This record gives sequence, C-alpha cells and structure tokens, in this order.
Amino acid sequence: MEVKNYLLGYQDMYIYQDTDYFNFSLDSVLLPNFVTLNKNTKKILDIGCGNAPIPLILSTKTNADIVGIEIQTEIYNLAQKSVLENGLQNKITILNEDVMEYAKHQESDQFDLITCNPPFFKIDEGSNLNHNMCKTIARHEVALTLDNVFKIAKKLLKNNGLIGMVHRPDRLIEIIESMKKNNIEPKKIRLVYPKTAMNASMLLIEGSKNGKPGLKIMPPLYAHEQDGGYSKEVLSFFEKSD
Repeated sequence: MEVKNYLLGYQDMYIYQDTDYFNFSLDSVLLPNFVTLNKNTKKILDIGCGNAPIPLILSTKTNADIVGIEIQTEIYNLAQKSVLENGLQNKITILNEDVMEYAKHQESDQFDLITCNPPFFKIDEGSNLNHNMCKTIARHEVALTLDNVFKIAKKLLKNNGLIGMVHRPDRLIEIIESMKKNNIEPKKIRLVYPKTAMNASMLLIEGSKNGKPGLKIMPPLYAHEQDGGYSKEVLSFFEKSD
C-alpha cells in the first residue's frame, strides 16, 4: 500500500513509500550526514536511490545537482513522486536504469560525490532470499555487487572525488580491498552501534579517487540511548540544515 509520510523530522518534506516493498531506514539518514560536502560539491550521484531518502536529505545540505538511479520501476515511481511532491525536480533527477548500463554510456570524471546504500548480503547457497523480488534486490547482491559500485566510482568520479557508503562491519576488509583495487583510497570510517556496550551494527566509509593515503577513524556513533530512544546526535540528523 502506498503512503505519504513526513521525511522524518523534516516537517516540510514528504516521502512516498509502499508497505509492500520496504521503508527506508536509519542507514539512509546516517549516510548523507556522514559524507563530506563543501562548496566544490557540484554534482552528486546516488546509486540505488530507492524511494530517494538520500537525495532528499542531501538537497537540504547542498546546492549540488543530484542524480539518483533506481533499477526497480515500482520504487523509481515512488522516488519520482517524492521529488515532485517537494518541488525538487530542478535539483534532483531520478533515473529508472541499471546503473551498470548507465555508467557504460556516461563520460568519465564528472561527479564530485557518489553515495551508495547498497545491498548488504552476498548470494550463496545459504542465502535466505525473500519471495518479494523488490526486497531481494534491495538486500542481496543480485543486481549490484561491491566491486560493481567501486568500478562505477572509478569511472564516474572526478580525480579526488569522493564515494561514501553505508554497509555492514563484517564486510569492512572486503570493502577496503575493492576500493584499493579501483584506485579509491579510504579516507574516513565511522562505526555505528545500536547502544553503548554493544557490537557495531553499521559501517560508514568514505574514499577518494586517486587520493593520498591517510585514514581517519572517527568517534563511535551510538544510535540509541539505553531507554531505546534515538541518541541526541541521531536526532540532530532529523533536522533541516540552515
């Protein structure tokens, strides 16, 4: 069932979702609040944009032109409706394409920043695939792998351009290996913990195309207080930038 909700704490922004597919989650809020944005950030690509939470949040933080790519038509339609609902069609362009095909036909070195909240799980014999193909594509590496993402970044990022990703901590080594293989130097990492005294549940990582070595490990981010409510830092991410 399609529903229109406020975009978290952004009381003047809306996002369309469909309860038959999936709703965006905290990882799509943390990533746009983690990546480096500055006056030189003119063009952004969001790979696998879903119903566009990351482009919508980024639009409150930067004047850059944002391109979101979503392979699934049903989810693309939700993203497009969300962009139109918020009057952001001159700032955000949503494309219903396979990003691998898109990258093949694009000129190299054109984006300042790429963001990606990719499928977290590999496909293997033990994979518990959802009968809903939309959810399977979103969660498992059916249509997009880590190597795919970083190959695309290697081509489409400008020299010293950045790619930011949210993923699972247990794939950190694999992520770094794939980055290095594609001439992307890891520059900063932040681990996200559900609460204090718990293991990390999410990983935020940013790398620079042909960047100089030098990795910064940021302080831990705790998503929730002990009573279960969001932490002060996470709550601050639900507010629109001035």
